[in-house]
Amino acid sequence: MCVSDDLAAHVPADAFEAADLKRIRAFVAAHDRPFDRETLEGHLTASAVIVAANGSRVLLVHHRRLDRWLQPGGHGEPGEVEGWLVALREALEETGVVGLVRHAARPGLLDVDVHRIPARGDVLAHDHLDLRYLFTAPPDATLQRCAEETRDARWFTWEELATVDLDPAARRMFGKAQAIVEDGRAR
Repeated sequence: MCVSDDLAAHVPADAFEAADLKRIRAFVAAHDRPFDRETLEGHLTASAVIVAANGSRVLLVHHRRLDRWLQPGGHGEPGEVEGWLVALREALEETGVVGLVRHAARPGLLDVDVHRIPARGDVLAHDHLDLRYLFTAPPDATLQRCAEETRDARWFTWEELATVDLDPAARRMFGKAQAIVEDGRAR
């Protein structure tokens, strides 16, 4: 499934996500290479919400440059065109977890978000149009964080996640993930 198909099938959770989804759909329609970092106004990025095999925990990385806990994710590489593959590659690079699979109950997009990245050095301020996917880690998942990009990587229970400083869009995204996991356990 390509990015356009993922976006067409996605149902937003609230008005904020609906506005971001509309903007991302228009951006993808207007750009042949939406992951291209050279696009001045912004570009697609992709992230992975990783839940433990038993659904009890979620994996976060402490981003070195932003100095905060986030889901793993980042930029597409030249030639990459599928958001879930970008998210999967970034998750492997940042956490070292091998064997991640798209969550059976939500193989498409989990969430979308547009956020502004401030200017830094020669890079102008721009937008990240983030595509967020839900993945399940294998039962024997071993963490090996990327020291270059992250200060730490660790599992948080859903209860612990409530104490982490997250923006409203991240709270919405993790809330969706938790509901999917809990719905799966209830069956």
